[in-house]
Amino acid sequence: MSGIRYSTINDVAGGDTNDRAQPAASAEETWELRLYVTGRTPVCVRAIANLQRACAHWLPGRYRVEVIDLLENPRRVVEDQILAVPTLVKTHPPPIRKIVGDLSDTSLLFGM
Repeated sequence: MSGIRYSTINDVAGGDTNDRAQPAASAEETWELRLYVTGRTPVCVRAIANLQRACAHWLPGRYRVEVIDLLENPRRVVEDQILAVPTLVKTHPPPIRKIVGDLSDTSLLFGM
């Protein structure tokens, strides 16, 4: 099952995606992503919306996203080695990759 699982943030909107990018993974693989945010700051809200829109467009039915609010889970900063927010971590398909920013440039997202 695809979709975004919000650990702490729900129903956000805003931002744009770049439709020129294309996913690198095969049509069969499910992408597993973690998005680290700090509350409902404008850049974090944009990142969530941009990620949701890009995944729905480029990976329909083939993605899982966990949104982790570091204000509510501060131990994850050290455990997951997060240096800035928002940070997106792709855990599957390999290799593991990180992107920092509002995810408005989907060429970076799908070049992971």
